[in-house]
Amino acid sequence: MIDAGKTYLVMGLLDSESMAFAIGKTIQAFGGKVIYTVQNPAYKKRFLDRSQDLAENELAALDFRYCDITRDQEVAALFDELRTVSGIVHSIAYANPHTCLGQELHTDAIADILLSHHISCVSLATVLRHAAPVLTPGSSVVALTFDTSHVYPQYNWMGVQKAALEALVRALARRHGRDGIRVNAVSAGPLWTKAASKIPGFDELTRLWDRNSPLGWNVHQDKQAVADAVTFLLGPRAARITGQILAVDGGAAIMGGPLMDHEHPGRRDGR
Repeated sequence: MIDAGKTYLVMGLLDSESMAFAIGKTIQAFGGKVIYTVQNPAYKKRFLDRSQDLAENELAALDFRYCDITRDQEVAALFDELRTVSGIVHSIAYANPHTCLGQELHTDAIADILLSHHISCVSLATVLRHAAPVLTPGSSVVALTFDTSHVYPQYNWMGVQKAALEALVRALARRHGRDGIRVNAVSAGPLWTKAASKIPGFDELTRLWDRNSPLGWNVHQDKQAVADAVTFLLGPRAARITGQILAVDGGAAIMGGPLMDHEHPGRRDGR
């Protein structure tokens, strides 16, 4: 699905259960070289170094750079060092769960909203501004988003940021078409990660997917389906796809209400 032997940057690694790690492992399985970014040494020590299912030799083999996406100089330095990259994955988002998520949308924590917007949306443009000179012709950038055609309980300002991110994907696709760079996003169903576990009402989101997905959805196992879709968009078989939001969610986002009893996955006999 990708060009074997080429280098791909996966931004936003937290630990071995993160979506960034699943994507990186999939790229490697198809022969790509992966470089990860981690926000800072403290995050690496707190999360990545303590990953229970990552052996010491696997941790030592990871190629990573530190990059705080809110610091323009760190992003610039990252791409000055890397020189040549064939694809980038933007697996970065943040919202303060105490002020931007939860039962009440309204908040006076404007600084928190702006920080969330910077990290979850604007950072994609920052990355492309600095990365464009080192991205090879035909390269691809893929961001991760979440269904923005519906409003979900307690997701609040992160839903707003994801909608802005999708608009930015389209704007960047238009801007960088002249450079031969494709920009897309994958809209995944809810997946269990340490970051997702901090979302108030995450369990309710998973129950919505249980009721609404024609193909079914597993918050633990379907990371691979998402990673496969991201890897496809990174590669040459997606050469004329840009500015698109690809839903990998078991079909839940198309639904006009919950599945009826006879429609649930596995109920092939209609009973």
